[in-house]
Formats: sequence, C-alpha cells, structure tokens
Amino acid sequence: MKKYTIAFGILLVVTIIFVFSCGSHLQQGRKKSGPSEMLVLQTNVDGKGIALEVEMRAGEHHNHPVMAVWLEDAGGNYIQTLYVSKSIANSIFGHGDKSGGAWQPGMVRRPASLPYWAHKRGIQAEDGLYIPDSQHPVPDAYSGATPPGDFVLKTKTDEPLNGKVNLMFEINQSWDWNTYWNNARFPDDYEYRSSAQPAIVYSATLDLADTDREYILQPVGHSHYSGADGSLDPDLSTLTTALDIVSEIKVRIIPSK
Repeated sequence: MKKYTIAFGILLVVTIIFVFSCGSHLQQGRKKSGPSEMLVLQTNVDGKGIALEVEMRAGEHHNHPVMAVWLEDAGGNYIQTLYVSKSIANSIFGHGDKSGGAWQPGMVRRPASLPYWAHKRGIQAEDGLYIPDSQHPVPDAYSGATPPGDFVLKTKTDEPLNGKVNLMFEINQSWDWNTYWNNARFPDDYEYRSSAQPAIVYSATLDLADTDREYILQPVGHSHYSGADGSLDPDLSTLTTALDIVSEIKVRIIPSK
C-alpha cells in the first residue's frame, strides 16, 4: 500500500510540474505575439497641400468597422475627404450578392453606416441617399480597404490650406447591439437593423501653422441611428462597446520639406 502511495505522490508532482510548464510556455507564446503590426495607408499622393498622418489604435471591441476621415473649416463646412472605407466609397460589399447561391461582391446601400460624413459631403445619389454608389463612387485616390486593426493614414490635402481646420473621423460597426440600442428598439426601421449602436464621430481642431504638436481626437457625438439625416447627437451616454472600437486617434501635421 505504501508503494502505491509513493507512486501516486510522484505522479501528482510530475503532473503539477507539467501543467505549470505548459502554462509558462503558453504565456511566453502570447508575449512573443505582441501588439498588432501597424498598417500604413496612403491616400491622395498627388495632393498639393498639407501632409497629415492620422494614427488609429484599435480598441477592445474593434471588429471590422467602416470609417471615414475628412476635413472641415472652423465653421464646420466640409472641405474634403481624406479617406473612406472602400465598401462605403462605392457601396460594393464582398458579401453583397447571394443570388447565385453563394456570396459574391454586390451593391448594398447602407445609409446608416457613415451618415454624418455622407451628409457633410453633400452629394445625393439617384436613389436619394447620400452614401456614394458604384455609378458615382468616391475616387480610388481617397479610398481603400478597411484596415483590420491599428493603422497610420498618410495623406495630403488637395490644395494648400492655412489657419485652423477640424479633422473629423467617423466610425461604425454593424450589429453592435447593447441594452439601449437593441434589435427591438426600431422594429420597422430596416436600416437600423444593420446598424445597432450608431456611428461615432471624433474631432480635433488643428492649427496648420503648429507642426510640432500632436493632436488627440475626442468623441463629439453620434450620428443618426438609421442615417435618415446628417444630425449629430452629443449624448454618448447610451453607447457602450461602440466607444471601445477605437482606443486612440491622433494626428500630426508633417512639415513641408
């Protein structure tokens, strides 16, 4: 009986050592993976104006959002788009058409995706929506695939600018429900059903003469929940995970050489 007790004790010790060893290796593996690699996007390479770098760090609840970056003057008037997700730029989504039995790229109109940017841009399509379509897309120079995580956008304005401007950033993630923005809140609103928590708008005022400063964008409100208009609601108290799509957005003005 004593032999069995000793053997059991040895087996137990070996098992514990093995478990802790595996755990240690797993933790080391996680440490080696580190943060996601910073992707670099470049738009409007032929721009003749101010060079900017916009850096976005993904938050805990980042999961394939769409986004737009643009400039406004000090009075809130639209100047130009610097970047918009390709699927919004032309309304062609990779899983947009299943008429042939399998998902294929196809047109999907998503007015609730980035309505504040769309209405600021102010170009109405033939179907009455302000989201671009495939017949009148945002040019490729200002659009691109949505980054899967952290990224830096290197871009330029079309023409030289001076004074102060507002850098705007709108982001939206489909089917991002919470207890307030739930799937029964607007049961008859088709566009809301794919939007859930509405798009969030971030902003920072840039002094284009101050190239030594780094500007941090702050959330200033959310867009209309179904994209029915270009309103901006400053009340963010009902938003939860949508505020964690982004961890940080900052912008730098790159001095001209």
